[in-house]
Amino acid sequence: MKLKDYVWPVIGLAAVGISVWLLYRELRSISLDDVIHSLYAIPVHRWILAGVSSLVAYAALAGYDRIALLHLRRKISWVFIALCSFTTYALSHNIGASVLSGAVVRYRAYSSQGMSGPEIALLIAFCSFTFLLGVLTLSAVVLLVEPELLQRFNTDLLSLSYVLGFGSLAVVSLYVFGSWLHFKPLRIRRFTLEYPRLSVVAQQLVVGPLELIGAAAIIYFTLPAAGNPGFLIILGIFLVSFSAALISHAPGGLGVLELVFLTGLPDMDQADVLAALIIFRLFYLLIPFALSLLVVLFFERSQLLLRWYKKDGEA
Repeated sequence: MKLKDYVWPVIGLAAVGISVWLLYRELRSISLDDVIHSLYAIPVHRWILAGVSSLVAYAALAGYDRIALLHLRRKISWVFIALCSFTTYALSHNIGASVLSGAVVRYRAYSSQGMSGPEIALLIAFCSFTFLLGVLTLSAVVLLVEPELLQRFNTDLLSLSYVLGFGSLAVVSLYVFGSWLHFKPLRIRRFTLEYPRLSVVAQQLVVGPLELIGAAAIIYFTLPAAGNPGFLIILGIFLVSFSAALISHAPGGLGVLELVFLTGLPDMDQADVLAALIIFRLFYLLIPFALSLLVVLFFERSQLLLRWYKKDGEA
């Protein structure tokens, strides 16, 4: 292995180490009994709403792949797309920057459907851009409607919220405008990169934000009413924490997610915030991760049996 193969794992471990240390400083005054009490205090209907929000988020993630395939003009079974997307994101959310996640899973799955390496690479890039588009769209809404959000992170420049908000809105608008104008394809040697059709862009603008809204809603529904700043603020803090977790490459955003939320919600009982984040990790990370491992095992078993049948048929 080359030196660069160790870079992202080292960065991820360093991010986890620093985040855990900073988080420890925040958690010293919180007892485990308080967190357990907060978990028991959450009403049953709030648990159900959090579970439904998780389903909405993963359904939207399946939409990422479906839209990318629509752009590539590839027709693949919706069930296959949903299982592939679910497995990919469940693994990558927990493993982080590991080479075992994301691209490898998609390549194994979609190559079995006859897709080429360049097509799969473009699909992965398109899904990533759909996510980025969702972040920019929601960031514009949150920062322009709730410009005081950044003050929760000791940033006194209120004007910065408007700059970032209008900047995000401008990027999204330019992307939509480019689709409306039907920009010509970009050709690099044998590789052709086509600008998405307006119908595809419209779906991106729905599915990208929907996934993030569903994920943030898991936390929102499990927080108590006392001190709760409202869904838009919770969504904004989630966007900050999720983006920080992705940049840090910390597996599952370990420590990063908790640190950002505890910092961004100083007026709430910290035990209640931790309880909500535990449920988020359970519904959005741990349960999907366990189920995704079963999907991978089933897929690899089916591929192995298929190879055996082909060998028997040739014999």
